[in-house]
Amino acid sequence: MTAQILVRRCLSAANVVSTRHLYCTHRKSAGVRALYDGECPICVKEIQLLQFIQRNRSQKVEFVDISLQGYDGANYGGISYDRAMEEMHVIDENDQVHVGVPAFTVMYRAVGLGWMGCLMSLPLIRPLMDTGYAIFARNRLRWTGRDECTTGRCEKKKKKE
Repeated sequence: MTAQILVRRCLSAANVVSTRHLYCTHRKSAGVRALYDGECPICVKEIQLLQFIQRNRSQKVEFVDISLQGYDGANYGGISYDRAMEEMHVIDENDQVHVGVPAFTVMYRAVGLGWMGCLMSLPLIRPLMDTGYAIFARNRLRWTGRDECTTGRCEKKKKKE
């Protein structure tokens, strides 16, 4: 199968099922949960946009603000606050945890932007996305003028050191 045919199928189906193998399906999403940092202005803008996009969908992504004091990782795939702060985590409808760029593809598919997830997964684009996101994730606190202590959870880290 040629890459062109694969891309056309992917864009027409507009749903990513696998981020390792690029193929698409019309499977419906249910129960997708996206963990995000509600103190990150860039993250919040993206989540607000996705909430707007999914407003008319019957199955909605649950966006979970990990910066709230009540966040308990045990309720979200065992993902601790510290792990969730490192990079994007999305828990799919089968309770599988996706991290980094694959998390975005699952989240975009669930809100109806599967075509974007397909594009992000293309063999020539995926390495660029992985590198770009890794740089962003590593530097987002500094770039948005914050440090880890804005939520008060850094006290635990200081005691461990």
